[in-house]
Amino acid sequence: MEKSIKSSAINYGLYLGGALSLITIAIWFVDINLMANMWLGIFLLLAIIAFGVVSTAKSKSLNGGFLSFKEAFSSYFITVAIGIGISSIVSMILFNYIDPEAAKQIQQLTVESTINMMEGFGAPAEAIAEAVEKIESQNQFSIVNTLKSLAWGFLFQAIIGLIVALIMKKSDPDA
Repeated sequence: MEKSIKSSAINYGLYLGGALSLITIAIWFVDINLMANMWLGIFLLLAIIAFGVVSTAKSKSLNGGFLSFKEAFSSYFITVAIGIGISSIVSMILFNYIDPEAAKQIQQLTVESTINMMEGFGAPAEAIAEAVEKIESQNQFSIVNTLKSLAWGFLFQAIIGLIVALIMKKSDPDA
């Protein structure tokens, strides 16, 4: 992969990480209740995917309109991995060291949201109690849980990246 493609993906990853971090800090500053908002989560997921797609498209244009599957996937994944990684580190610092009380508030909001969702689906009371107990027993911003969340996030984004790479790849007929 050309250095310019890789450096472009890294730059987009830094922009994504900065944007996600600023959003997290703004939510913390303005209204912590938004952290449990499903629509905000969907918006952030779509923003992450959009950054990855834009990064891949930029890599394609840097490469004269051609991009191998590997280059397309790498461009997407480097961008989202850096962005999500930076955002996770900022969240971990914010909610473990700067304002641990906010982490407890987010945990309570998560419990309430989980109860509402599970009741809406008609889940049995035992299953709801078990889910609440699991949430309350963990610090979602601990290093271990952050790493687990990152691993699942990377896996999900890798699948999306494979799809994007299939769509965006274009072989150079002269090569």
